[in-house]
Amino acid sequence: MATGGEARTSARDDIERAHLVDPHDRTWSIARSDVSPDLADLARRFWIPVWDVPEGELAPQRVLQYPVCLVVISDSYARFYGVVSGLSQTVLSGRGWAVGLMLQPAAGHLLTRAPVRRMTDRFVDLATLDPRHSLDGEALTAVVRELMTPDPTSEGAQARARVAVEAALRPLLPVDDEGLLVNAVVEDVETSPELLRVDELCARFDIGERTLQRLLHKRIGLGPKWLIRRRRLQEAADRLRDTDAELAGIAADLGYADQAHFTRDFRRATGLTPGEFAARFR
Repeated sequence: MATGGEARTSARDDIERAHLVDPHDRTWSIARSDVSPDLADLARRFWIPVWDVPEGELAPQRVLQYPVCLVVISDSYARFYGVVSGLSQTVLSGRGWAVGLMLQPAAGHLLTRAPVRRMTDRFVDLATLDPRHSLDGEALTAVVRELMTPDPTSEGAQARARVAVEAALRPLLPVDDEGLLVNAVVEDVETSPELLRVDELCARFDIGERTLQRLLHKRIGLGPKWLIRRRRLQEAADRLRDTDAELAGIAADLGYADQAHFTRDFRRATGLTPGEFAARFR
């Protein structure tokens, strides 16, 4: 049963930049953990939410998703998600749980064996993945549900579910050279706040813009401009949680021409103005 708040277990806890959590929502809890080191090229982290929403109420969860695909197994569905170009929304109701895995940029293509742009803003049932070249989604779903259903809050059950998911992924190793390159490109964008233009990104990797476009559309489904814009919006959401933050200063630091441009971009992506989002944390 959810007790409210978040139990953080990941050393690299930057997820708040993406999750536009309502600080007053006490209907869910979430445990996070990194993947085993040998899978670092394939996956980033697990998240395991457990929720108990009062009857007649809904708890919407809004996320500015990272540029990666996801595997999610719950008590009622099992899905492979492509990258969501806009705002990802999931509405929680009743009681439930899920075991989610955030993949690395390289992994989507390895699981689908097709250009990941075909999965942008879409999801498919995990059982539809070809077990000869991917993972056996049907078998994995059955194992995870058997482990989690008796007590989804149990740390032991959650650990065993993570082990099962990791075991299903290992046959995809090693990651190919193109996959390692796209991992490096995305990591550079995500960790370089000073990077604001596509030509700067191309120069860093000595790669042409058209080649970079093809690489990113194949492996994550979206282009380099979207990648940089998404990083800026996630950083903005993170900084707006600071009660002393000044909108004009954030806009300037993130490379926007003016505060009005920043406000339009943030509202288009999240449905809230920067001021409305910041007010939730005061």
